[in-house]
Amino acid sequence: MKTAIITGITGQDGSYLAEFLLNKGYFVVGLKRRTSSICTDRIDSFYDHANFKLRYYNLNDSGCFYRLLLEYKPQEIYNLAAQSHVKVSFETPEETVNAVAMGPLRQLEAIRAVDPTIRFYQASSSEMFGVNPDAPYNEESRLMPASPYACAKVFAHNLVNNYRESYGLHASSGILFNHESPRRGETFVTRKITMAAAKIQLGFQDKLYLGNLDAKRDWGFAGDYVEAMWLMLQQETPEDYVISTGETYSVKAFLESVFETARLDIEKHVEIDPSLFRPQEVPYLLGDSSKAKKKLGWKPKIKFKELAAMMYSYDIKRIRELAFEPKGE
Repeated sequence: MKTAIITGITGQDGSYLAEFLLNKGYFVVGLKRRTSSICTDRIDSFYDHANFKLRYYNLNDSGCFYRLLLEYKPQEIYNLAAQSHVKVSFETPEETVNAVAMGPLRQLEAIRAVDPTIRFYQASSSEMFGVNPDAPYNEESRLMPASPYACAKVFAHNLVNNYRESYGLHASSGILFNHESPRRGETFVTRKITMAAAKIQLGFQDKLYLGNLDAKRDWGFAGDYVEAMWLMLQQETPEDYVISTGETYSVKAFLESVFETARLDIEKHVEIDPSLFRPQEVPYLLGDSSKAKKKLGWKPKIKFKELAAMMYSYDIKRIRELAFEPKGE
């Protein structure tokens, strides 16, 4: 039985990846930060699985990671942990950079020292392309990061390549474009929109405040994208891959799709709040994942409108259940 360690297990990607690997017969060790509330809602469906173990970990703690490698002897490691909110990275740049850039360095050093045969996946980001006007972006496109988060991701991305070339590690980076799901954090714009639409439809909210509606993104489904992560570590030769849908839509288009499904009037319920704009905006992101299609045999399954409808349907069902479930005496 293969053993995989997933950092950021309680996040959107971590939960989908853990389900995927458990279904393939892996033993999965999920790592999360210690917080005052355990926050396991995304992993509750498999929390008690015989082949799953939850452990505490922090990207700043090298010693902890060494001990976990020695204890579980994994064949694969997927580093999905990060402070991943771009706008927040402008407000807490040191924390973001320390985790996003230095975290992978500590992990790669531990792998090199403990067991260089471990295969390592690094979650790179389409935000690394930043303000590069030459879309669509592939693995060779110039990186022009436009936030502390993106700058840190570039550091980690280059580091993976350096350790791969210098020490022969099987280390690959997945340059994932925006990927959403019903498990997306509620502060991210897609989930913010679907949550608000559901609350407005049910009468619990009247207004939705948004920032830049013109930003365009290449949006896919997170459940599709975790398969690509796994496929990268099954290859004989480690490489970096862009993972994307090859289609781009504006925030406004996502908003319109959700509000059309919910039968709501955007003019009546949506207002622009200038405080929600980023200090430096990335106007356009579009990925070219032809390499992943050719070498990994991967392609996305869920389309843009289907994704928007899926997220809205989940949120309205969830809010209705929470609001109208019988209360115990």
